[in-house]
Amino acid sequence: MRSLNINNDTNGNFLSSSIIRIALVEDDVIFQNALVTAIQAEPDMRLLSMASTRAQGLLAINQVEVDVLLVDLGLPDGSGIDVIRAAHSKSNCSIMVSTAFGDEQNVMQSIEAGAAGYLLKDSTPEKMVFEIRSLHAGGSPISPLIARKILTRFRQDKSPIVDPDEQRTTLSAREQEVLEYITKGFTSNEIAALIAVSHHTVLTYIRRIYAKLEVNSKAEAIHEARNQGLLEK
Repeated sequence: MRSLNINNDTNGNFLSSSIIRIALVEDDVIFQNALVTAIQAEPDMRLLSMASTRAQGLLAINQVEVDVLLVDLGLPDGSGIDVIRAAHSKSNCSIMVSTAFGDEQNVMQSIEAGAAGYLLKDSTPEKMVFEIRSLHAGGSPISPLIARKILTRFRQDKSPIVDPDEQRTTLSAREQEVLEYITKGFTSNEIAALIAVSHHTVLTYIRRIYAKLEVNSKAEAIHEARNQGLLEK
């Protein structure tokens, strides 16, 4: 099948800003037809491009500017992940996978390539239309089975490799403020007056700072904070 430009204006200039511009890369004719029909029935959506192969999909993302890209993974001439990666690198469109592949490898590779949503083809066209709106609004639609796989993957990964040089303690804005006052020599009572909180609250902030920095005194806190780049040396 050939790449099809549904709209004569490939830039979509005449469309209202409320219109969701969509590109579809899908080789399953039955699913493709059902989804096209559902999209064309929605007044706030326009299908600007339709492709059925990897090559056509890569060509389409260079020809039209869209808001949402729907991509199947199992294309006749390669993987839809290549289309996802290319689209993510060149445009700001939101990308959603629509596929029959629910294995962990395809899921994780799609997300790493730039997909923000992942739906299995057991979703109805009506459900897909709903999820297109959700994706365009900033959501990340994911089929329950896929969400479970992602959660399982992170639970099993109990020993992530972390570069010690990149480890940094994260302080809240208020904790950072208290730390800076400590560095300048202010007492806890003085800090309480300066930031308009109780003395007890300041002591709570100090305990949190010590715990995060894994220290037991003001001097140690200042030294460790400087080592971690939280304070100017």
